Amino acid sequence: MTAGRDQRLAYAAWIAVCVFWGTTYLAIRVCLETMPPMLMAGLRNVAAGLALGALLAARGVPMPERSSWPGLALLGLLLLGLGNGCVVWAEQWVPSGLTAVVVATTPFWMVGLDALLPSGERLTRRHLMGLVLGFLGILMLVWPDLRSTGAASRQFLAGFIALQIACISWTLGSAYSRRHARHENVLAAAAIQMMVGGAALVLLGTVLGEWPRLHFTTRTASALVYLITLGSLVGFVGYVYALKHLPVATVSLYAYVNPVIAVVLGTLLLDEPFTTRMAVAVFVIFVGILVVRAGQDLARLRAFVPRILGSNVE
Repeated sequence: MTAGRDQRLAYAAWIAVCVFWGTTYLAIRVCLETMPPMLMAGLRNVAAGLALGALLAARGVPMPERSSWPGLALLGLLLLGLGNGCVVWAEQWVPSGLTAVVVATTPFWMVGLDALLPSGERLTRRHLMGLVLGFLGILMLVWPDLRSTGAASRQFLAGFIALQIACISWTLGSAYSRRHARHENVLAAAAIQMMVGGAALVLLGTVLGEWPRLHFTTRTASALVYLITLGSLVGFVGYVYALKHLPVATVSLYAYVNPVIAVVLGTLLLDEPFTTRMAVAVFVIFVGILVVRAGQDLARLRAFVPRILGSNVE
């Protein structure tokens, strides 16, 4: 009975991750209405890190040993400083839904990096087919802006390049984390990463002179609180709980759901453009991702559907 309850709660946590992380792109876009990008991203992560650290301290959970702090700091800089910072910076010009779609292409970079490592998996014909499809889909997304010379097109392309840097940074951080895995508490490690990555972004925002441009409205302050609480704290805790009770590849399916939620919300609530060309491009990109990850995700997807249906019947 307990195992069944844990599994049902794990699926509920997975759904929460899909919803909350899928809506963060919209919340970021709203925050940028009155907040400069680096300070907004930095304050979000510092606040979330401090809050998570305080909660863990109240429960008597020890912080990681100091010997592991340099590695955690590096992960914080790669995943949250450079990764999240580039996403927020890009959303000044790239619609929130398309941002989520581009971020979902991170597996392309992971496959490429893995092929370059001595012990990594070599590129197969399936990998190459998926990469070609993904490249064609991305080209369809940015083609009008590649042909245009207007300021808006240049800003969109700059944002798109920043998103690629974010994908590369997450890929490097993930590779480092896999190859230097430690046994400290996951939430405690995340708190340190949030604080380090957030502090770096606040410092960058200070250097860029963003403080005079920082102000809040009820709308943007609410979006920031949403990002800190539901996006960072509840979302991440739910992610960790789901990983504890469900297969990793099953949990990773959230990456296919988040962009769909982000596109729908951006179109409905922010009137972001979503044309037929964009819809076809997104479909091609998703097919490319599925082909690249077919060996792990499709097999788990076939097992995932009856499993979640079975847990709902109990």
